Amino acid sequence: MIDWQPYTARAQQWFESLRDRICAEFEAIEREAGSDASFDYLAWQREEEGNPDPGGGVRGLMKGKVFEKVGVNVSTVAGNFPEQFAGTINGASPDNPGFTATGISLVAHMANPHVPAVHMNTRFLTTGKAWFGGGADLNPPLPYEEDTEQFHAAFRAACMAHNPTYYDKFKKWADDYFFIPHRGVARGVGGIFYDHMECADDAEWERNFAFTKDVGEAFLEVFPKIVRKRMGMEWSPEEKERQLEWRGRYAEFNLVYDRGTLFGLKTGGNIDAILMSLPPEVKWN
Repeated sequence: MIDWQPYTARAQQWFESLRDRICAEFEAIEREAGSDASFDYLAWQREEEGNPDPGGGVRGLMKGKVFEKVGVNVSTVAGNFPEQFAGTINGASPDNPGFTATGISLVAHMANPHVPAVHMNTRFLTTGKAWFGGGADLNPPLPYEEDTEQFHAAFRAACMAHNPTYYDKFKKWADDYFFIPHRGVARGVGGIFYDHMECADDAEWERNFAFTKDVGEAFLEVFPKIVRKRMGMEWSPEEKERQLEWRGRYAEFNLVYDRGTLFGLKTGGNIDAILMSLPPEVKWN
């Protein structure tokens, strides 16, 4: 049986390095806008009875002129799933509830309604199995077709470098997953989503890790370009109203359907870090 601990450590190191580069780029955008906003980091420790090393993470949060609220979290945790939750996780069961998980999670809500909000997450988990998952999706209150195409092109290229079937498969997965059934609408304009990319041996782990890294690099390459293109645009009160109403849909999805939110709450994660995905201001009619 493979000892996945060194692999988890490598993935954690990568997620932390990606966080550092993303946060630096977002702070640079704030400087360009004449703001001195910067990320505030809060370290937290998970607690689990009888577990001497349950892990924890660091929540990074910035509120600025361009990024009204952006959170970038990295967590690495280990322990046992609650009995009723264990049966819902790939490779786990009430009789085999042990897990490790490391990942990065990012959500950015923007001040300007012409700048799209965005979500990105990549992760590596071990239970009775070991696998990667993640993706990114664009969430514009006021969609621009060229921004949508630019975003998708970046992830299409990342996918095609690894497997010609990935993009179509993972785009559809994102379209199906980031959908609000009770509203009958998509959360945004999509992106890619993948899960349970299993690793049976070292070679598979290296391939899947390489793909996961390219997903992170694609995000870092494309999203700041879209932000810089739109952040100086003027907006009307009606457009701001549209943004606030749209954020209500985003909040509904994250509280009702989002797997990451449920995973964090069920495994004793930091509440503020888990719910950092919620927008700072929102409106329902």
